[in-house]
Amino acid sequence: MIKLNISPFIPARAAGIFFVLLCLSIAAPAQQPVRTIPIAEGWASNSVNTVIFRKNALVTHKNWQYTAFYNQEGFVVLGKRKQGTAQWQLKTTPYKGNVTDAHNTISLMVDGDGYLHLAWDHHNHPLRYCQSVAPGSLELTNKMPMTGQSEQRVSYPEFYQLPDGNLLFLYRDGQSGQGNLVINRYDRKTKQWTSLHHNLIDGESQRNAYWQACVDTKGILHVSWVWRESPDVASNHDLAYARSTDGGKTWETSKGVQYVLPITAATAEYACRIPQNSELINQTSMYADEQGHPYIATYWREEGSDIPQYHVVYNDEAGWHDRNLAFRTTPFSLKGGGTKRIPISRPQIMVWKQGRMTAAALVFRDAERQDRVSIATIEDLASGAWKLQDLTTEPVGSWEPTYDTEWWKQKKVLQLFVQRVEQVDGEGKANLPPQTISVLEWKPVRQR
Repeated sequence: MIKLNISPFIPARAAGIFFVLLCLSIAAPAQQPVRTIPIAEGWASNSVNTVIFRKNALVTHKNWQYTAFYNQEGFVVLGKRKQGTAQWQLKTTPYKGNVTDAHNTISLMVDGDGYLHLAWDHHNHPLRYCQSVAPGSLELTNKMPMTGQSEQRVSYPEFYQLPDGNLLFLYRDGQSGQGNLVINRYDRKTKQWTSLHHNLIDGESQRNAYWQACVDTKGILHVSWVWRESPDVASNHDLAYARSTDGGKTWETSKGVQYVLPITAATAEYACRIPQNSELINQTSMYADEQGHPYIATYWREEGSDIPQYHVVYNDEAGWHDRNLAFRTTPFSLKGGGTKRIPISRPQIMVWKQGRMTAAALVFRDAERQDRVSIATIEDLASGAWKLQDLTTEPVGSWEPTYDTEWWKQKKVLQLFVQRVEQVDGEGKANLPPQTISVLEWKPVRQR
């Protein structure tokens, strides 16, 4: 019971208002403070530094965090700092990218021995890949091949670290509507790349898979994807799934049924059936918890509605589930090719345990919230309501969330790569001067 000592000089109505405000302040959940760590200024006239399929923009190895971004002249800049400090060491590399195409991202990872691996400037281009000359060094080798096979039409390069410190490299070989998913594996002992699959998911020259992937703490590789029938984003449809328990060699469904490779539209397991022309976006994000349950974050428009909503599609012992966050109120449409200027970002998803419940956070940017960095959290994904919070007060334009996946796995602390950028529809160039790049740090209020 709350006992109020109210002065007799305060009118009864004012006392009532005071009581309501006091109760609200007591009932309101504590707001987790947000910490921002500036890095440097970088290119901002499109979204090439901040698209969601960068794996990774930030990565931590043995308490050292690394980053990579394009500067105003289009050169790749590397940086590192000790976790817990705000002082960055930066180095402008001799490597340059076509920053006017927002597909041409930089992907960064560190292997178990501390060597940096970098891929940059790809949109149906020959492989551009190099390593650091020594563990922890920001000096890079010359460009080099990986396997020398299927390396002439590379797009969407992504690195993933396995628990043993070896790496996987995923990319698309081919073009939109007719591309295949390639997977290479790096052995830190031999320091060699080998090819695992030239065509894990086969579009059969009729379509291609736009995927998102993650590696869980047990080393299981999870991949989900939408099919696209043509270069038009409106032809995206369905949400399929596969996993590998042996580092990407063999693949199975969520029920453990082994796939005959390559996976096709007819043989894929479907987490959710979504028709074409549903404003279904491609290349979003996924996460897997300690029990190996996958969680896929995306958005689409359900039948009978003209408003695309964020969804979390996840699997547990009972099968596949779809949670519609359903907080958006503004319609929009996805049509056409190239990088789109979309009023919302693609979302990032991460989950953690709170007692027996599975809590989740979805990070996004929405014009409805003045294009700030925003987060939706829920204490129990199986039930309850999502709570919305803005992590910044200033808008970030066309930014999409990328984060340090390895630091989250280790500490359950979210560190986002944040920069205000502006994307023009297609591959246009906005008139925006260089903008500050920062690490934004947030962590769940309640952890058990």
